[in-house]
Amino acid sequence: MQKLINILIVIAMTITTANATAIDKAVATSKVNRSAVAISVRELETGKVVYEHNSKKPMIPASTLKAVTYITALNELGRDYEFTTGLYKNTDNELIFKLGADPFFRTIELKGLIDAAKEKNIFEPKAVKIDDTIIDRNEWGEGWQWDDELNPLMPKFSAYNIDGNLLRLKIYAERKGMPAEIRMEEFYPVSFMNLVTTGNDNLVSASKKSNISNDIITIEGTVETMVELSIPVNYPRRYFLIRLEEAMRTRKLGYYGNITPTVMPTKNVYLVEKVTHPISLATEQVMTYSNNMIAETVFKLAGGHYAKETGSIDNAVEMFKKHCAKINVNTDDIRIVDGSGVSKNNLVTADFMTNFLTSQSKNDEEYISIFTTPNNGTLKTRLLYLGDKLRAKTGTLSDVSAMTGFITTLSGKTYVFDIMINDAKSSASDKKMLEEYIIRAIYSKY
Repeated sequence: MQKLINILIVIAMTITTANATAIDKAVATSKVNRSAVAISVRELETGKVVYEHNSKKPMIPASTLKAVTYITALNELGRDYEFTTGLYKNTDNELIFKLGADPFFRTIELKGLIDAAKEKNIFEPKAVKIDDTIIDRNEWGEGWQWDDELNPLMPKFSAYNIDGNLLRLKIYAERKGMPAEIRMEEFYPVSFMNLVTTGNDNLVSASKKSNISNDIITIEGTVETMVELSIPVNYPRRYFLIRLEEAMRTRKLGYYGNITPTVMPTKNVYLVEKVTHPISLATEQVMTYSNNMIAETVFKLAGGHYAKETGSIDNAVEMFKKHCAKINVNTDDIRIVDGSGVSKNNLVTADFMTNFLTSQSKNDEEYISIFTTPNNGTLKTRLLYLGDKLRAKTGTLSDVSAMTGFITTLSGKTYVFDIMINDAKSSASDKKMLEEYIIRAIYSKY
């Protein structure tokens, strides 16, 4: 009997070694430095680690961080949470906007709130005030790069979120060799240095020198047909107030004095109208399309909900650590400074990531379903042959590529995996190719 047991142990060890060898080979034969790669693979059912490489080494997770921060925020706020922007009137004939930092709020909805006031015979309020205390006024995260200021994937965020905090430009082609025409959908006090010409390609870029002027943007390149370009708003509060003043002016709703900040009173106010959006919209945008502004906003909102005060990154991180403790995941060896993974000051381990994903999935039966599948979002063109056998979250920054999630292998078992590659010397395509080879090895060998 003992001899049979020993044989089975040897067979199991041989299979495990063969499985590990497949991943080791993928790492060894890639153009990526193996010391810059961290990998952890666990059985979902047992939580047992079946493969690890540098799994305890702190690494930059990029947007895979959203896989742990967003679900924590969603758990705090609840899946029935709604972003709400309300317009109120008090007994002193003052209008008060209660901002909800709604990342889906749009100018047309702001105009709808003003229309609602007119319909209720509010024509000349004594004053117009704004309660923006739902989250703090730190509009960018710690460690965000100054040269990303014009990156439409990383706009500033605040209680004044509106129109995605982006300026929408349309660049129209003229006759060949002639300057193109730049038009902006909504007025905003910014100037463009137009260096775009009409040519044979659509290739346009934006830049600015903040040390000279924060309101002058250089647009250069060529256009063959009409091109749309998004530019982050440099002052979200100013952009919001311009839209608000414009809406009141065009609808002939006059008021006295300036629009001023306030804190919503608890008495003698009534709701005129409100605009809401379900948090399910955020779940798709964050987990499928990796929207940074929405991830940051939701993380702070949840931090405020947790602390019962104005939302801040400090409150959100404290909430995150408490949640990890609740599901028995240790946070001693990680550092989180934002909710999106944009900052390179974020440091986690592959072991932490697979431990969190495993524990969270056992406590939340809907967790796995919020991860995206191939042919969608950031996996639109990747790992298509795996179909719904793969549920993953990707992450990309300069010099960083990562992927984490769940995979059901040929054996029928489901595994949790995390891959982080922090390598400045290899190309982005080399990093992503290595990720795919590792995923293939897990799928076929485990």
